[in-house]
Amino acid sequence: MAPPILTLADISLTFGGTPLLEGAELVVSRGERLCLVGRNGSGKSTLLKIAAGMIEFDAGERFVQPGTTIRYLPQEPDLSAYASVLDYAEDGLAPGDDPYRAQQLLGLLGLAGDEAPARLSGGEARRAALARALAPKPDILLLDEPTNHLDMPAIQWLEGELQSLGAAIVMISHDRRFLENLSKATVWLDRGQIRRLDKGFAAFEEWRDETLEQEASDRHKLDRKIHRENHWLIHGVTARRKRNQRRLGKLIEMRQQRRELRQVTGDVKLAPTQAGQSGKLVAEAVGISKTYGGPLIIDDFSCRILRGDRVGFVGPNGAGKTTLLNILTGAAEPDAGTVRLGASVQMVTLDQSRESLDAKSTLTDALTGGSGDHVSVAGQHRHVISYMKDFLFAPEQARTPVGELSGGERGRLMLARALARPSNLLVLDEPTNDLDLETLDLLQEMLADYQGAVMLVSHDRDFIDRIVTSVIAFEGDGHWCEYAGGYSDIAAQQSGDGAEAAKAKGRGGVKSSAALGARNSKAKLSFKESHALETLPDEMARLQGEIEGQQNTLADTDLYARDRQAFDAAAAALAAAERDLSVMEEDWLALEIKREAIEGG
Repeated sequence: MAPPILTLADISLTFGGTPLLEGAELVVSRGERLCLVGRNGSGKSTLLKIAAGMIEFDAGERFVQPGTTIRYLPQEPDLSAYASVLDYAEDGLAPGDDPYRAQQLLGLLGLAGDEAPARLSGGEARRAALARALAPKPDILLLDEPTNHLDMPAIQWLEGELQSLGAAIVMISHDRRFLENLSKATVWLDRGQIRRLDKGFAAFEEWRDETLEQEASDRHKLDRKIHRENHWLIHGVTARRKRNQRRLGKLIEMRQQRRELRQVTGDVKLAPTQAGQSGKLVAEAVGISKTYGGPLIIDDFSCRILRGDRVGFVGPNGAGKTTLLNILTGAAEPDAGTVRLGASVQMVTLDQSRESLDAKSTLTDALTGGSGDHVSVAGQHRHVISYMKDFLFAPEQARTPVGELSGGERGRLMLARALARPSNLLVLDEPTNDLDLETLDLLQEMLADYQGAVMLVSHDRDFIDRIVTSVIAFEGDGHWCEYAGGYSDIAAQQSGDGAEAAKAKGRGGVKSSAALGARNSKAKLSFKESHALETLPDEMARLQGEIEGQQNTLADTDLYARDRQAFDAAAAALAAAERDLSVMEEDWLALEIKREAIEGG
């Protein structure tokens, strides 16, 4: 391993009486790519700022190899002191650096350089900050949420650029796919201390879970030992002998050790307030178009969204994802075409920019609407402090102004407000921004169990793949197309039987949506297709039963050692059944989509 060029040793830092970092260690060698992970509020951004030399710590040592250049990408870049984006990007270039690289990077990131910083969107400010950080070709790059507000093309460009650099990289991100593609080692900041895994992020979550399980087991053993020693103290001490004094001293030490153990941060309690069931149809668009005086943003688009659908919207920033979402939900009107919302639809929206939050209002007022100290959740009145705890807010934060909350805390606040209201349609515009990985896991589980429909705008490829049943993707010139499956399925469908086959898999399609609808209205299912539609559910149920049977067989932990042949046969049969079930489910889905299109035509 190369010698370290940056070392943080035994770093301690306390804010407001609570230790944030206790004996934290970080070693960065030349060319290393580390991901720094941990819960919101664990101190990741603070540790990164200490590494950058921006924050003083209480104790410990920071060492940087002489001649090493470090560039830091803040989570919320501030360009207010600069006249133009180019001035900001060029600031900090050393005399020996390429004077044209900042301008080149801005061009690659879609910026001219003469933009006024005050007029930049969040994504544009992030791109400018990336150009500034990358321009000097530093030895160490410290990146705090580099993908926030970036669209997918920009994220993929950034991945390629970072892969090609020889710099050491320490990155914080909620984007699993980004971390998996780039990281070679993982640094876990947990309860003030650092643990390191010399593997990329793909191996982290299993390792974390095993570590926490072992910790819980050790804590349980300590509790049992303390219980036994307490029993001895009450019933077993017969005299003040030295042996008893030593045993009592050990009991006192164990009690102190137990008191000093810092518990794992709890999980956010995500539970949507379900409204009554909507009709089968949630939203339908027929031939809609939209422009704002320039090129068409939406050109002749049609789709149908049904109860239980989870639809993702993907495309570059500025393509019109939010505009399309607003039209489909009735918040905006199309220039042409019609939009119809289904019966009994109750919608709750989580907006991208947190614009509905008043920075000057308190956390309590943001949750209660300024109407006292209770919040209505699922038709019941709960004290606001109790509801705050569900989203990991401490009681002393009740009067904290919203503007002083961290990005992760504002994200949790938006979720708390949205989930308190009854809904059968959730509209989520960039919900993953600033949330930690554990909260994202819980959000995914909640959406999987949600009984209504979900419309989701996100640039997080992994999150989309885990959540959606179909994706509406921007294809240029105002054209949008719906694909079955997640983001990863788009390329597969495009390279399969051609674009028309891919569009047929998604309800509605685009480009020639009206033509497809007319063609479907005249078509009908063949006898073979009708028969398959009737018989496939029974076949899928049979295979599911076979899968469960093989899984029960393999659940026998002694089977491999006792009968290797039986184990291999059961494993092969399970794999074959799962493969056949996957094929049948895809066939059934395609036939069901075709039947709905015909009946809806």
